[in-house]
Amino acid sequence: MKLYVIRRPTVGKTPEEFQAAATRSGQVGDEEMSADIRWIRSYVVRERDGGLGTFCVYEASSPEKIREHAARAGIPATDIFEVVDTAIVRPDPVAVAA
Repeated sequence: MKLYVIRRPTVGKTPEEFQAAATRSGQVGDEEMSADIRWIRSYVVRERDGGLGTFCVYEASSPEKIREHAARAGIPATDIFEVVDTAIVRPDPVAVAA
């Protein structure tokens, strides 16, 4: 499997909508597509429209499987980038409290 970064704009308008989408995404990945896709982490961002979007890090067998996962979970996968290298300057800080 290769490592990818996925841009998901406006996954939800509220934290509850976002959490429901995240739950669906996890279920599809873990229960239906575990041989092809693995969610590593997501960075949740505030979109210009006020909604919540993400930049997600996934391991996947192909970009097509990422698109299939997104369709099954009912969430966008607008942009998919293959990661070619990782530069860690500092570890991620402690999670931000909402």
